[in-house]
Amino acid sequence: MRAPPLLAPSTPQPARPPPLRPLRTGLGRSLFFSPRRPPLLAVARSKSRDDASFTDRILDYIEGGPKLRKWYGAPDLLPKDGGAEGEEDESSDIEEPRDAVLVTNGESEIGQMVILSLILKRARIKALVKDKRSTGEAFGTYVECMVGNIRDKSFTRKTLRGVRAVICPTDDGFFSDQINLKGVEHIVLLSQLSVYRNSGGLQAIMNSKLRKLAERDEEVVLASGIPSTIIRSASLETTPGGEKGFSFTEGIAAKGKISREDAATICVEALDAIPQTTLIFEVANGDENVTDWKTWFAERMAKG
Repeated sequence: MRAPPLLAPSTPQPARPPPLRPLRTGLGRSLFFSPRRPPLLAVARSKSRDDASFTDRILDYIEGGPKLRKWYGAPDLLPKDGGAEGEEDESSDIEEPRDAVLVTNGESEIGQMVILSLILKRARIKALVKDKRSTGEAFGTYVECMVGNIRDKSFTRKTLRGVRAVICPTDDGFFSDQINLKGVEHIVLLSQLSVYRNSGGLQAIMNSKLRKLAERDEEVVLASGIPSTIIRSASLETTPGGEKGFSFTEGIAAKGKISREDAATICVEALDAIPQTTLIFEVANGDENVTDWKTWFAERMAKG
């Protein structure tokens, strides 16, 4: 009688990973992460660093951070907005180094683009948001999410603690109330005031509230005495950034268009170009190529 054939020991099969679900980035495309573990972003990477897209460089940095911390034996980053849920806030008397950048309306499309650009700059970021969980899932510990009413003085103090600069990428009325900006060294305001003033008919009626907010924001910023950069941008559109040049001609903001991604880039590049008082300029996409924003801002401020 023939012996039964020997069966190879069964090899345990690795568990199938959970399905990925899309995460909107505000860059006109979706990335993906697993709902059962921290965000794992997956896209096709460029072969050359010089050819890497804006999103590729963002992902290289976001994914590289945790790996490098683990490699060097450093502890994982903890949320900077109080740690565990329900933990009491620190005393407002405790001084923090002023090294953070506050982004207002961080959940807006352009607000997310500003945050991504700041991550590339390795900046410490605070963001005003309404949904802390979704923002936390998108950016992890790279962003300190602030949720509350800006009219609440205690919340305002907490939000502005350690903040050296404020980027306001939307006309959301952040400066419409006289908040205490003591200690802030630079304000960058992306204003659509020229667009609202140039609109007519039904569009003018629809934009009337936004126009009032934009006017008030500019008034408060100009009266604050804080060095400020007011970027009067053309109408924002959802197109890839970095594909066109720019135009800074007077009056261009009222009739031109600009990519949100390009507008976000200018906001972040303006951070370290602190004017003595206030720098105001208009911008739209055009034919002028800007390869060195540091030099551009220096020349612009020299013109007065």
